[in-house]
Amino acid sequence: MRNDYKKKFMRFATSFDAIVDGEGDIVKLASEITAKENEEAIFGIYKKIISIIDDEDYSKEVKQAASELREALFYYLGYANVVKVCIREKEIIDGNGNRSLQELLDELNELVGLSNVKNKVNDLIAFQKVQKIRKDRGYNTTKNTMHLAFIGNPGTGKTTVARIVGHIYKQLGLLSKGHFIEVSRTDLIAGYQGQTALKVKKVIEEAKGGVMFIDEAYSITENDHTDSYGRECLTELTKALEDYRDDLVVIVAGYTDPMKLFFESNPGLKSRFNTFIKFDDYSSEELINILDSMCKKNSYKFTDVR
Repeated sequence: MRNDYKKKFMRFATSFDAIVDGEGDIVKLASEITAKENEEAIFGIYKKIISIIDDEDYSKEVKQAASELREALFYYLGYANVVKVCIREKEIIDGNGNRSLQELLDELNELVGLSNVKNKVNDLIAFQKVQKIRKDRGYNTTKNTMHLAFIGNPGTGKTTVARIVGHIYKQLGLLSKGHFIEVSRTDLIAGYQGQTALKVKKVIEEAKGGVMFIDEAYSITENDHTDSYGRECLTELTKALEDYRDDLVVIVAGYTDPMKLFFESNPGLKSRFNTFIKFDDYSSEELINILDSMCKKNSYKFTDVR
């Protein structure tokens, strides 16, 4: 499977190089990535991709080619791995870094449906803005954490909203970097007793300054209190939620009932989360609107097939 992703990545890199007249530089970077996963090459090609996506002077065709290459890079290396390289290079480039607070709020509020989520997030942002002003002026502030719990079914926009919240918090000055890392049980739990804590610490260190998103968070404990690896992970994670509360946002997400078990699996876990947001399922009309929006974005249109 990974070999297929490698071939696809090289194919899109070659096409992208030709479209932007890269004189072989893009292909050279891509070759260094596939040969030895050279971090400078990863950073270089991703920086080039984002610079074109963010530049209004480029045509829709060129931007589409850049987006396709970015997606192929994510499939080949994994999103989290690309972000880790950017963090080590001291620069986070994800296509949203230069967007204003108002643009990010507009993006949030223009999402189809999710009225409850939008209201909650907008209230949360207003609260955090007030706390930031009070802190800057030397007043006492509420000792709430910024960590969030998103509750709802898959496909209800949890990851999309999590990304936007990360960038908004960055614009508000609440996070030093504002990057977004998505992790799973595999990223947090090691194969040997005692190694999980070290693995969690490493992921936390990479996420500091931004947002760490854990979808299906209950998979950490496998819904089983006898899972010692999961307990070790939650012990370290719960400590980090408090220790780095001023420059780290952890968002956990998943189905309603399993998430209840997740929060019951560690006595101090639930107290670290001040905000719980319910993501309702989309209605049939909202799903049609989402499809219509996707079609317009990719230059497709519905036709009458009757």
